[in-house]
Amino acid sequence: MKDAIAELRARRIFDSRGRPTIEVDVILKGGALGRAAAPAGASRGSREAIDLRDGGAAFGGLDVKRALAAVRGPIAAALLGRSVEDQAALDDLLVQLDGTPNKSRLGGNAIVATSMAVAKARASSERRPLWLSLADDRPVALPLPEIQIFGGGAHAGGLLDVQDFMVVPLGAETFSRALEMTAEIYRCAGDLLAETGRLAGVADEGGFWPVFETNEAALEALAKTIERAGFRPFDDVGISLDLAATQFRRDNGYRLAREDRALTREEWMALLLDWTRRYPIVSVEDPLAEDDDEGLAEFTAEAGARLQVVGDDFLVTSADRIREAQKSGACNAALIKPNQVGTLTEARDALSVAHEGGWGAIVSARSGETEDTTIVHLAVGWGAKQIKVGSFSRSERMAKWNEGLRIAEEIGAGGDVLPLRSAFPWGAVQRLAKDDQR
Repeated sequence: MKDAIAELRARRIFDSRGRPTIEVDVILKGGALGRAAAPAGASRGSREAIDLRDGGAAFGGLDVKRALAAVRGPIAAALLGRSVEDQAALDDLLVQLDGTPNKSRLGGNAIVATSMAVAKARASSERRPLWLSLADDRPVALPLPEIQIFGGGAHAGGLLDVQDFMVVPLGAETFSRALEMTAEIYRCAGDLLAETGRLAGVADEGGFWPVFETNEAALEALAKTIERAGFRPFDDVGISLDLAATQFRRDNGYRLAREDRALTREEWMALLLDWTRRYPIVSVEDPLAEDDDEGLAEFTAEAGARLQVVGDDFLVTSADRIREAQKSGACNAALIKPNQVGTLTEARDALSVAHEGGWGAIVSARSGETEDTTIVHLAVGWGAKQIKVGSFSRSERMAKWNEGLRIAEEIGAGGDVLPLRSAFPWGAVQRLAKDDQR
């Protein structure tokens, strides 16, 4: 069989933070090659798949020799000779082979790189791009991008408590126009920070690393930057925040280290809700800590009709956890990170459950990335309406945004058209509410 796996190769490469990661080649008997690299996160949910690292002194304990050995040994032994036609069957085999709830025996990094490489090998054998192979002839289009402008939290040394300040180009009718708008906003943000002496550097995902006295000052600066770039807040560009609130959860409350300010859960929610009323915020991610189920349900009940409330660390790309959250009313959208759960099949199942429940879904890269562009193909092929891969700088980010432009060209007529507000679970409600105010 030409689509049978003839060889698996694994190598150590380095990610965007200069840390070791694993890249896997799946080579088929017919000569087709699939290659994929595992990303790594800095802000990680406690329930997500675990990367297999070596410990010890080398690379600060982050070397991946054990993960390489897992691919070359038990994973290769299990997959060699098998057809890549059935992705779900091969992914299930990997899950069973590992046998742990968090992929800790073989390593989430070894498993996700293998799973993605299998999908790419299948696409190569079909002589089709990955997005088309995944779509199975369903209509596809480019997703609406969320793009980081300022970085904070674990991505920027904790200089700001809020992890990501992002823009959503709501007024862009095409993917290419969305990137044009973002380029202008990113440029203006850099100019504004430089003029005011607030530019400290660049964060892990390529966004500016700013120096502000408070988190709200960064939010205010981003709103001003949108206007400075010539766009109307909300009508043209909205703001998306990744709070990553688990990172500053303390006891039963939250502590903003930048402001040396301790808040109860109720005070933190009140502050965040106040921000969402005074700034053009359209989406908030992990507004409460991953173990604060009650708080997330309360927040969603209060704001879910006008905001996208996204679960990341809380949901960890788990179909079961998304189902539970849909019942409890915690969140109305899910972040989908393949390496967070381990295999493409599990990630796609999570996205399907989100969509079936009327939720939004965002396919997302991680803070530690490579030039691998698989994530963009997944978003397009799976029919996700939103994507985030970081900021609008650094090659590991731009490789993905530029791949989106190429895919739009490959799709042809209509492929570049964005879902715009229909991407959000609350889109129609919010639009009508704004129209009523005019």
